[in-house]
Formats: sequence, C-alpha cells, structure tokens
Amino acid sequence: FFPGAVLIDQYCNPLSDICLKSVQAQVDDITDKVRKVLRTKNPRHPSLASKAGEVLIPEVELQRQVLDAMNCVLYEQLKYKGNELDYYNSLNSYIHQVLIRRTGIPISLSVLYLTIARQLGVKLEPVNFPSHFLLRWCQGKEGSTDIFDYTYIDAFGKGKQLTVKECEYLIGHHVTEEFYGVVTSKEVLQRMVGNLLNLGKRESTDQSYQLLRDSLDLYLAMYPDNVQHLMLQARLYFHLGIWPEKVLDILQHIQALDPSQHGAVGYLVQHTLEHIERRKEEVGPEVKHRSDEKHKEVCFSIGLIMKHKRYGYNCVIYGWDPACMMGHEWIRNMNVHSLPHGPHQPFYNVLVEDGSCRYAAQENLEYNSEPREIPHPDIGRYFSEFTGIHYLANTELEIRYPEDLELTRATVQKIYSSGKE
Repeated sequence: FFPGAVLIDQYCNPLSDICLKSVQAQVDDITDKVRKVLRTKNPRHPSLASKAGEVLIPEVELQRQVLDAMNCVLYEQLKYKGNELDYYNSLNSYIHQVLIRRTGIPISLSVLYLTIARQLGVKLEPVNFPSHFLLRWCQGKEGSTDIFDYTYIDAFGKGKQLTVKECEYLIGHHVTEEFYGVVTSKEVLQRMVGNLLNLGKRESTDQSYQLLRDSLDLYLAMYPDNVQHLMLQARLYFHLGIWPEKVLDILQHIQALDPSQHGAVGYLVQHTLEHIERRKEEVGPEVKHRSDEKHKEVCFSIGLIMKHKRYGYNCVIYGWDPACMMGHEWIRNMNVHSLPHGPHQPFYNVLVEDGSCRYAAQENLEYNSEPREIPHPDIGRYFSEFTGIHYLANTELEIRYPEDLELTRATVQKIYSSGKE
C-alpha cells in the first residue's frame, strides 16, 4: 500500500513535485542507514546480504535486531515523532511531507515503518485499531489467529512494542478481538482517505473545501456506490455552485442506489435545475465603469491570470465587486472578518484551475509571474481567447466591464513586458 499512499499524496497536492520514484529513494536511504546500524550489531545479519524485500527472515531474534536498528535510526538519529502538537494538520497524512518534516500521525508513520521493515525482511502487518493505527509482529506460528501470538507496534510512539492489554491502555477502553486483525491494503488506504475527509469537514474555508473535494473523489473511486458520500459530494458541489450538470448526475445515481433518499434528492434536483435556468436566462447585466468613484479601489481587471497568496492556486478574473457582496452567513463561514481589510475591499469572481469558481478578496490575490491557461469548464462562457499571458473577454464581459479591456492590456504591458512581477 506504499504506492497507494503516494498516489493519495499526489492527488491532493497536484502542484507539488511528487513521484513514487523520488519518495521511494528517500525511504531506501533510511533503509540503508538501518543496515549500517545493523551491521555494527550483527555483521552477518541476513538483511545485509539481500536486496530490498528479497528474503523474509524467519527467526524472531533476527527480526528483533532489525526492529531495534529501525527504532534507533528513525527515532534517535533522524528524530521522527508523532505530531501531538498539531495532530489535525493534513500535512501529517502526506508521505512526502512526513519524510520532509519527520512527523506524522499513527497511520502515516506506520506506512513508513512497515515499508522499511519489509525491505529488511521483517513481515509486519497493518492493524486498523480504533483511534490509533498499529502494526503487528507475529511471535508465534505464521498466520496465527490468536491475538496473543502477536506483539503490536506503535510507530507513532517511537516504535514501542505493546501487548494486547497495553493496546487497550493506549486508547483507554476494551475492544473485541476483531480490531486486532490484519487489514487489506484497500482498507488502509480507505482509512487514510477517511482521515483527510474528516479534516475537510472540520473547517469551512476555501482550503478545506478543496481537501474535502479531493478526499471525496478518492473515497468514491474506491467505493463508487457509497450513498452517504455521494450525497455529501452533491451537496458540496451545490454549495460551491460548480458543475450543476454533474450534481444532477450524482443525484440520479443516488436515487437509483437508494430510493429512500427521494426527498433529499428531489430538493437538490429542483434547486440545481433552477440554478441552471438562471444561468441560461441571465440578461441585462449590471455595467461597471471604472471611472465611477465607488470603484476606485479595484486594482485588478477582467482576464488577468492571478495567484492566491494563501492557498497558491492559479485563477483568472471574470468579475469584480467594489466590496464583498455575499451574505452575512457566507462572510462568517469564510472568516472574512479575520482579513486585515475584512469585507470592505474589492472581491473578485475567479475561475480556478481545479474547476471551482471562487470569490476572493483583493488582498489575497497577486499577479502571476508565470501566467498559463486555466483548465476550467466555464472558460468559454466568459473569454474568447488566451493570448499566452491573459484572457480576452467575450462580448458579454466587454459589455459588463467596458473599461477593463484596455486596463488589462495596459497592466499586462507594464508587468510582463518589463519582466517584473
């Protein structure tokens, strides 16, 4: 499941340079460090003569030597540790960040620990223990179903080896034997994605919405008929106002899977259809002149490729307001009042490279020094052409923002022709 963990990382961090080969190379480097420590303890250890994962070591004492060397390297030399102070940070779930920051949560550290152990010939198995992911190491007959034939390893707790009772002390309550059993790779990845889903639900910010979208995509790729998560995805897209046609497809799938969802599905279908009709019937738009005194604080213009300062996404402006025009609930949910200029600053409608439409504060946007096309399904609704540096507004946008076209050209000339950001 190590490659699967890297795929999760790649999907949730599309702008980061993450590839399995480079991440594996970092794990191999740690494995080599373990071999060096092992060599000082037992120069004839079989792990030193075999290639990664080539031979499983049958003797328990030789396996113990490997685990002791691993604990020495990971927790004493490299200072890996469980992130108790910032446990709910999504970075703890991404393998490449675990390797960079040398900290993580039980499941991400367990994935790393198990991968290294298997490369050195020690078979550890994942245990989907409640509230605290563990590994198990067989001390009895291989494949034993007796939970007392295993020692349980807490990678979050510096590789500490636990008995069955100590596992219960760890979480503070008794659990049945089924929770000590080994789980499949798919179940491990499901728990990793589930952790990200829960993090995405914890907050109501643009960033967490993106995490929620990504983790829902991954979860539904594994379990495409999960009604609960399909409904969450439909509600999320509906709330964000993106891809209404996809919302209808999701709702149709839910109805086919579970007819008892008729009420909730019907409500969303009705309002999604109304949204599609409103979009089709938009006529006589408000015309915004930059020469108006109330628009003097608006710095950016239609068609410019921008970058969000906080979240790093690339986007193109397709509309603006002199101040935030959203309701009080949206302003509160998005924590707009925490911004230095709050809602009393220009806000911009932007099409984002991830396919979403967002409403961004002026202080959070900056010119993109390396402008590129924005792959958004609604680009054609607002723009007629990409020049290589900015977008040319279509007739509808030119009518709504009659003075923006020249301003965009002047801005582009000033920024990019001079080579300055």
